[in-house]
Amino acid sequence: MEASDQTLVCVKQVKQHITDEWDESMPLPGDIIEGFSTENIDVADESFLHAKTSSEFSSQLGKINSCVESIWIKVRRGDSLMKLQTCIVQQKVSVLRRKYTIQAITDHRHIADLADLTLNQCIELQVMTRRVMNTKDQGFRKDAIKYDWKMKVKTYLPYQCSSVVSSILFMPLISEHCIDTVTARCMAWFSAAISSGVPLVFVNIQTELIPPKENTNLFSNQQIHYTTQLIHGIRLWFLPGLKEIAIELIPQPNESRFGMEIKRTEEGFVCIYSVTKDTSADRSGLRELHEEATANGFLLVISRLDDKSTIPTSVCSDGLVHCCDHAEIKDLLISAIDQYATIQLHVMAYPNQTHPSPNHSVGFTALLPPERSFATHPYD
Repeated sequence: MEASDQTLVCVKQVKQHITDEWDESMPLPGDIIEGFSTENIDVADESFLHAKTSSEFSSQLGKINSCVESIWIKVRRGDSLMKLQTCIVQQKVSVLRRKYTIQAITDHRHIADLADLTLNQCIELQVMTRRVMNTKDQGFRKDAIKYDWKMKVKTYLPYQCSSVVSSILFMPLISEHCIDTVTARCMAWFSAAISSGVPLVFVNIQTELIPPKENTNLFSNQQIHYTTQLIHGIRLWFLPGLKEIAIELIPQPNESRFGMEIKRTEEGFVCIYSVTKDTSADRSGLRELHEEATANGFLLVISRLDDKSTIPTSVCSDGLVHCCDHAEIKDLLISAIDQYATIQLHVMAYPNQTHPSPNHSVGFTALLPPERSFATHPYD
């Protein structure tokens, strides 16, 4: 076995998620556990008991759990070798199986999850931990204040079922081992969507750690097991147009269809590509919106239908775009027209649109701060 493939007993994560309360005396993610002792001895003392695997370490802790109140562990953190005083705690894995781990002696919430990781994986976790510790706020103490979330959402988010901003997660393909290639695919998808006429507005792009249950199939059994492999995807944040225009389709008796034809673009967006005259879709203003969008080189894209988003949400590891089921949308429209039920949809507004919104809209323009006039210089 190559040295790079050998595993070490490492703190994979801690259950205390309030990072502002972490300190150097606690077991931290990335710490390599080299041994433990029941006595407060010098870190160079060779009497520290060594554990080769996390299961062996857990077993050793179980044997001494009832005999000691605390133990000292020898950890390697970066270039430093240090000892930490910790307690032993029991973790329930199943009805018949229990394992033991360590917790910070100063905080019972700070419990370490141990794993057998390679040196490179330990170093990557240590880098993350240093970044967290270095950005801890050194300013004023924090206070907690009440906030009327219900009122604020009602006041400042005109359509309360929408978060305004949307996102799509790109998972790495099996053949991709560099985050740059995932980013390239992400931006190719975004550029292709805009080129086709979808009026998206770029907001942000970020890396995102893929949960183990989602990256199970990314690696074969011959490779590093997924539970110890840190896999990152790319999440792209965007606005569905400069705003979303709410449309209500109200069928009249004896109408057999709403009067609009829909299709799905290659990037997974649902758009309206024709509207029939003298139908509920026409009466709602969709025909004029469609004609204006077409004249300006844009698609009339549906962002939500019946309170449900129709925007693509993810791209999986086999390259498939997960988007709204085209057949389900048609079934929903057919069911509504059969019952002569009103249905609401939202379409994406594009730049320089001149047609007034038939109903209220919510989006980027609603989030702009109000203009203010100052009698004097604003900084006076």
